[in-house]
Amino acid sequence: METIFILSSILLSIAISLGVGSSTIAVTNFFMAIADGTIEPTERRMMGVTYWVLRAAMVLIALMLIMQYMLGYAGVETPYFASTHAIAMGALTVVLYVNAVAMTYRLMPSTFGPAIQASSWYTLGVTAALVPLGITSFSLVVFFLAYIATFALFLSLINGIMGWLRHRELEQNVQS
Repeated sequence: METIFILSSILLSIAISLGVGSSTIAVTNFFMAIADGTIEPTERRMMGVTYWVLRAAMVLIALMLIMQYMLGYAGVETPYFASTHAIAMGALTVVLYVNAVAMTYRLMPSTFGPAIQASSWYTLGVTAALVPLGITSFSLVVFFLAYIATFALFLSLINGIMGWLRHRELEQNVQS
């Protein structure tokens, strides 16, 4: 059982790394694709591949977290299962899924969706990085305040870049 927990932890770390990296690439590719005002077929295909990798990472994360929760419920002694860290990781995963579905069906405004995804991925990565440091017991209030601050940062950053790109495109159209 301990071996299963260790393997699931390794796969969880890989999946989170893959998700954080893919999320960064997705946002960057999106900015590059819309910089000229249109998303070309080649750009759309590349973004599609990136989104597929993101979905694969999300599925692997969900499976590994469920496995770890089940191992904890079965009595395997894991400090992770009984911690606020486990709650935080689960909550972030739920937010990633709900927001991804809402964005896919255009229920989430583009003003908020990308910032929620980016802040969720980066918070998930940072939260996972706390495990080797032995920091798995912390206040959920502090966690959610940190998450909200991260969201505000990404909201400002992503929408600021989008605004700058729109402004730049307008200036180029006026000059031509």
